[in-house]
Amino acid sequence: MALKIRLARGGSKKRPYYHVVVADARSPRDGRFLETLGSWNPMLAKDDAKRVELKAERIKHWLDHGAQPTDRVLRFLAEAGIATREAKNNPEKAKPGKRAQERAAEKAQKAADAAAAAE
Repeated sequence: MALKIRLARGGSKKRPYYHVVVADARSPRDGRFLETLGSWNPMLAKDDAKRVELKAERIKHWLDHGAQPTDRVLRFLAEAGIATREAKNNPEKAKPGKRAQERAAEKAQKAADAAAAAE
């Protein structure tokens, strides 16, 4: 059985609240889970201590038994010092889109033509 440590959504519409749970990877997001390991309230300020609450001992237990955390949960674990997360680098994401590149090329071409005409 493949285990995942992931988020299960709760709360009302536009007021999210998440439980950090360990569940079978095949079960639905808000469906059956084995144990609740903590919570995350994204509505609280980032510096609030109650924004992310984790049960470190139980998380370590499940990690030792082969549970794989999702990326968002791994961020929380890295902040708490329970697990390590390698930084991701996507240089393609920083590049402007296709149309923006075309507009920049047109602008550069017009500037080059204006400079050539001025000489």
